[in-house]
Amino acid sequence: MTMQTELNTITSTMNELATRITTLVETDGAAMPSDVYTELVAAERTIGALLRRLNRVAGRIG
Repeated sequence: MTMQTELNTITSTMNELATRITTLVETDGAAMPSDVYTELVAAERTIGALLRRLNRVAGRIG
């Protein structure tokens, strides 16, 4: 497996995870304890930052 293929696979998986967390936050956020909601939003932002970095790396080797 090439590095580009591996990065594409990782990025795709991270995009799916980000979508699932966003859906969870948007759908059930009001019913969550505030600390759980805060942690999920922070995780969502962290994944977004990771995706931006992965896309930058993929763009440099692609």
